[in-house]
Amino acid sequence: MAAKEQVIKNVVLVGQGGVGKTMLAEAMLHLTGKTTRLGGHAGTKPTLDYDAQESARGFSISTTMAPVQWEGVRINVLDAPCYPDFVGDAYAAMSAAETALFVVDATDGPQTTTTRLWFAAEDLSLSRAVFINRLDKPEADFDSALEMCRERFGNNLGAVTIPMGTGASFAGVIDVVHQTARHLANGKVVEEDIPAEYADAAAEAREALVDLVAEADDDVMMAYLEGEEVTQEELESCLSTAIRERIFVPVFAGACVKEEGIISLMNAVVSWFPSMADFGRIPLVNGEQLDIDPDDDRPVAFVFKSLNDPQNGRLSFLKVLCGTITPGMELSNARTRKSERLGHLYLMTGRETTDVKAAVAGDIVVVPKLDAATGDTLSVTGKVEAASFRFPNSLYRIAIEPDKRGTEGKLYAFLEKSADADPTLRVERDEETGQTVISAIGEAQVSVLLERLEDRTGVTAHTVKLRIPYRETIRRTATGHGRHKKQTGGSGQFADCRLRIEPNPDAGYEFLDEVVGGAIPRGFIPAIDKGVQETMRGGVLAGYPVIDVKVAVYDGQFHPVDSNEMAFKTAARLGFQDAVGQAEAVLLEPMAHLKITVPESYAGSVMGDISASRGRVEGMQAAGAGETTVEATVPYAEVTDYATRLRSLTRGTGEFELEVSGYEQVPHDVQQRLAQEYQDRRASGER
Repeated sequence: MAAKEQVIKNVVLVGQGGVGKTMLAEAMLHLTGKTTRLGGHAGTKPTLDYDAQESARGFSISTTMAPVQWEGVRINVLDAPCYPDFVGDAYAAMSAAETALFVVDATDGPQTTTTRLWFAAEDLSLSRAVFINRLDKPEADFDSALEMCRERFGNNLGAVTIPMGTGASFAGVIDVVHQTARHLANGKVVEEDIPAEYADAAAEAREALVDLVAEADDDVMMAYLEGEEVTQEELESCLSTAIRERIFVPVFAGACVKEEGIISLMNAVVSWFPSMADFGRIPLVNGEQLDIDPDDDRPVAFVFKSLNDPQNGRLSFLKVLCGTITPGMELSNARTRKSERLGHLYLMTGRETTDVKAAVAGDIVVVPKLDAATGDTLSVTGKVEAASFRFPNSLYRIAIEPDKRGTEGKLYAFLEKSADADPTLRVERDEETGQTVISAIGEAQVSVLLERLEDRTGVTAHTVKLRIPYRETIRRTATGHGRHKKQTGGSGQFADCRLRIEPNPDAGYEFLDEVVGGAIPRGFIPAIDKGVQETMRGGVLAGYPVIDVKVAVYDGQFHPVDSNEMAFKTAARLGFQDAVGQAEAVLLEPMAHLKITVPESYAGSVMGDISASRGRVEGMQAAGAGETTVEATVPYAEVTDYATRLRSLTRGTGEFELEVSGYEQVPHDVQQRLAQEYQDRRASGER
């Protein structure tokens, strides 16, 4: 029963890559006694970024947990990766938290990824807070960073702690709410009166804070407008309500490496940040709401992340939405309708796991060896399905080939397993081109995937360009003659047919039998049809399938002994190739329809790039908030790498949708190049 009394608050750390999110989580672990030294600093081994790829690259790749206990409250800290290629994990982690804490550099202010995730948190109805980090840097400026945040995110941001000095003189923070100064001395928290030089700034900050949060309570607001003083109790009550109802965004000051400002932050999380119970209900996929009742004996849990760990195997991260789950419990998966047995329940700190006997509503635990996928809901009835989150589009597509023959099976099995754990990865086998194609958010995501492939299976692989599914067709009517005669002793082979081909726009393939007078027996006509279709599949001009052609066989010859179906298939192939050579054969390329949304300042660069890619802009309109949407049609061959290009063109601020639809004739020079490449492949024995 004691477990149910535990207050749990879930906070996800998000923001631009490299601003110190992981260091903030490491500082929280250290200051609460979970670790003996500050991880990841001055040569110490990090607790959270334990993956070899994370160490090599210097940024987080996967969400890790840092559960800490502070003032009787468990704070489940989710350290989410925010490098653009791995931002999908941040979306998943936000779905399991009540508050998104944005870490912002005191010099640079909020950047592109911060903005993108801010609005994602808004879509998820999360409370938000800001931690302005690195105030010990020479160029740090708390006021400027706060103003940049307000310009980007609105005027409902207000400081609840402010720094005492910046750069080399940074000496701790002032708690605006309680009007005290706080700093660390030899690892111990020291609270004291506000130094005289900061007294005016602290008073101004408190007054500004009251202005922002008083509206959370109508009675307090009316009294305040009438000139009455807001009491300490009223201020803290309004703070809690304003943060929960997303009226107000608290801003904190600090420096994670010096561990300054962290205690004040954790105090605020305990006192004012919401828990899951504060929201009351959870949205379901059917549009209904699930009432949150920690005493409900019908537990519901949501899988917000899956992980294939080399040490622990498949791990599922569960947020308990309702009731209590225990080891050995069986729950039903709403998607698969299958029963899932919960073996162990783990509380995870970085890589380390600790068995727990129960997890109550609002808690986050890790369960090994579940078949459940990311986004699945587990419940007693199997009829409850929580509304899942929207992942960013995985529009970076690349083909993968193993370095050694015979390892294709291991490669594909690993890719499928990885895609099953990560919804931002998709793997498919393109039967037309014969390629194994990966869809991801970006290049770095694929690079990490290949490194893990080698580390965990010993298989090495490399990326290759996508083969574009070109098509061939004809522009005018022509006739062709195919004659196959072979005598090798005994019965030979003989077939002769005359074909007429003509364009059949948007109508596919059509075959006509116009033979009269028995020039070709009816029994051989299907063989001619089959021979033509086989030739069309292999292409004539550049090795790509021929489409939209009407073919008529109108004359021919046969031999009563030497003619057979195989001979007429061969004659049909020769006749079709002969006709295509005279029918103005052309190559068609697939076209991509793009819808690109970028800040207005980048619209010109984007349209210039479209023109340089043989594309055409078909429309442009304002998208609100200083953004522009550009619609264009571009040859697909020119935009297979568009996810990377757009990121470069817009410094990561652009987003796009892509749909491949329809074919258009390629320019003459492109056709010549592809035809020559085809001839060269044939000459070398390739197809």
